[in-house]
Amino acid sequence: MQRRSFFKKLATGLALTLAAGTFATATQAADWPKRPINIIVPYKAGGGTDAYARALAAAAKDVFKVPVVVVNKPGSGGLNGANSAVNAKPDGYTFMMTSGGSFLLSTLTRKTKLDALESFQFVAQIGLLQTSLMVPVNSPFKDVADVIAAAKANPEDLRWAHSGRGGFHFVGGLGFMQKNGIQVQDVPYKGGGPTRAALIGEQADFGFLGVQQLAGFEGQLRALAVNSDARDAIMKDVPSFGELGIPLQQYHRR
Repeated sequence: MQRRSFFKKLATGLALTLAAGTFATATQAADWPKRPINIIVPYKAGGGTDAYARALAAAAKDVFKVPVVVVNKPGSGGLNGANSAVNAKPDGYTFMMTSGGSFLLSTLTRKTKLDALESFQFVAQIGLLQTSLMVPVNSPFKDVADVIAAAKANPEDLRWAHSGRGGFHFVGGLGFMQKNGIQVQDVPYKGGGPTRAALIGEQADFGFLGVQQLAGFEGQLRALAVNSDARDAIMKDVPSFGELGIPLQQYHRR
């Protein structure tokens, strides 16, 4: 993966990647795996990346005779888990599932010796996570236009939730507000799970979080749109900003 391609996806979707610090030797790989495989998720349980990791672990039961274990190590914008992964024994039994855009932002904006692209060897892209504008199910906002109108009329009265300043969803939300000429109070939470819980509890008026976070919570949340030109490939019932004619921030190669 190239640095430019990461930036290109920051505002609309981001690659979920499986990475490892160093691989085992060819001799070791011949009889791999002999014991449980750990997948470090550098975020709290219940978030978007965590959901993908647990789905992968469940699917691995049909492939491996050993369990694949999800290990959550949150903190410092994903750097705690990343450091744990990069310092693990290079025997092929420790991997990291991370959100590419958020991890790149963390390494660029925080003091660390880690390099998002040089410190790890990327094994595979697992999926594409799209951020979305969500509201509590009983919200008076029926569509994105309602949110924009309310934010312009009463900017000091609205609060929007996200999973941490500097992260992917935060950048997506800022881009949306910048392009639509609005500014409201942001309320950061530590991860996608807490952000979803805050919206369900109506602690914020709207939020930006992964659209897949809606699954299983349709009776408590409504996704008004995904921050993209096109609809999500899985959550197909949620419209996109593009089709609704809502301006959105995009990054292009130069």
